Amino acid sequence: MLSKLENAPDTQTQNLRRQYTTPSKAEGAIQEAIKTRLDDAPHRLINTSTGRLCNREVQISTFRTSVEYKELLSSTMKHADLQMERIQDVVATYFSYVMLSHRWEEMEPLLHDIQGKVVYDLDPVGGIAKLKSFCETARNQGYRWAWVDTCCIDQTNNVELQQSVNSMFIWYRHSALTIIYLSDVPPLSQAGALASSAWNTRGWTVQEFLAPRLVLFYQNDWSLYLDDRSPNHKDSLTIMKEMGDATGIDSHALVAFRPGMRDAREKLQWVSARVTTWQEDTAYSLFGIFGVNLPVIYGEKKQKALGRLLQEVVAQSGDISALDWVGRSSEFNSCLPADITSYKAPPYTMPSLSEDDIQTSISSLRPVVALDSILKLYDLLDNLNAPRFAQCRLHLPCIAFRVTAVKRGGAQDQEIYEVKADGLHDLLITTKDTLLQFSSPRPTMQTFLLVRPWNRYLLELPDFAESSNLAELPDIADDTESEEDYWSLPGSPLQESPGEAQESVDPALIDRALRLTARLEQPFGAFLLAQQRGGEYKRIASDRDIIAQVKDLSSIPDMVKTLEIL
Repeated sequence: MLSKLENAPDTQTQNLRRQYTTPSKAEGAIQEAIKTRLDDAPHRLINTSTGRLCNREVQISTFRTSVEYKELLSSTMKHADLQMERIQDVVATYFSYVMLSHRWEEMEPLLHDIQGKVVYDLDPVGGIAKLKSFCETARNQGYRWAWVDTCCIDQTNNVELQQSVNSMFIWYRHSALTIIYLSDVPPLSQAGALASSAWNTRGWTVQEFLAPRLVLFYQNDWSLYLDDRSPNHKDSLTIMKEMGDATGIDSHALVAFRPGMRDAREKLQWVSARVTTWQEDTAYSLFGIFGVNLPVIYGEKKQKALGRLLQEVVAQSGDISALDWVGRSSEFNSCLPADITSYKAPPYTMPSLSEDDIQTSISSLRPVVALDSILKLYDLLDNLNAPRFAQCRLHLPCIAFRVTAVKRGGAQDQEIYEVKADGLHDLLITTKDTLLQFSSPRPTMQTFLLVRPWNRYLLELPDFAESSNLAELPDIADDTESEEDYWSLPGSPLQESPGEAQESVDPALIDRALRLTARLEQPFGAFLLAQQRGGEYKRIASDRDIIAQVKDLSSIPDMVKTLEIL
């Protein structure tokens, strides 16, 4: 019919033809919308109407035979423009899916248990009863598709399993609804039951809650928690307060979490008390939260799995907060912890300096410290490269203070050592490792360092503070290329002769350099390194935070280094 209109001789008929779209163009536009929509969806979904598990091809085939598709195709052909917004809306509505977040229990159905069968016809024992109730709940909410991690993944297929682990956060993020099933919360429970549920102790459930935009909590009889009938429990102040108190996650992240590597230490603390069935899942369940894609290698053990994740976070973002922990060192790298529980204790927080405190400190520095020295120190620290990993070795920019004396404390039942270091006030270290005792009159052949990992945030650079993470900055992780061109400002004091330096330096740079010096005087979290035979270093784990404070600012320039740590 349309081809006849196209070839018609009269102008009126041809104009009529231009008001329509050919079937092939309409179908192509719909197919493109389907592909875009399903790119961020699980490959297998359960059809809540039929109770059958469907792969991607069957999902698309079901749509093409539906009333929704025929109406969409017909309406699309009746317009010269393709009305892509309407096409996308119809496709998105049809393929909307519901995800389940739950705690695995005994007799959970796997892929082979439901493949080729109707879920609603299966004997409702063990996990099958939960699966049926979930599908019915999703169907009653008006959704055609549902996904459960137990039976919608072929867990015997390593390729599919790896893809699923790396896609899990995205799948939950793009779900129309995530149903959270609390199997141990009985009907008519009062506020507080959610906080004490075993669901809140599992590793994977953190991202399963943070990723979706819309969630509903259900009790073990599939009634809504607290009988809260709001369309989204993330809008419930009562439930969100309970979640915040139970998890330690701040209110903004609970309702509007964005994945990324910034504030890594805080995210690690969120999951530090969580447990997983497979030890490697402690790390794998964090891939989506940090926004990384890494190989999934079950059998590598938790230290290597966690080590690979933390290596990626530090290397890509430059965020050194993941190095702030107490406990045992990892076999992967001594600067990383052996277990996620090492992040359970709150990180050491530097004393908060008010603006008045900073200005008072700056005023006291001006008469005793030469401005040229302050600017040179700022420039030196500004030109340090970002931390990076190579072959499990950490190349760490830092301020390293040489230890000059180690003496065991008086209490014999405690492994406490009195430590002296060049440029620092004396301090105490608690460790399960036995430290070699020495002093200046009786030095040791082995070098020990107290290290302050360098944190570029102290530079207060505007561009750095506004970027979401270091990975967005050009060449930030490339040690072979100087960062001077990127970070240094015109008129750097090191590019001027002494006589004209102070006249040409940007006042804002002087202010930042003075503020940096004031902050360097404050106490900081340090860790202890011992030099190895090859010249590299290993971290000596401590059972408590090591808090140090600079005694002599003038010694810092000679201590700015990049160390290789095994």
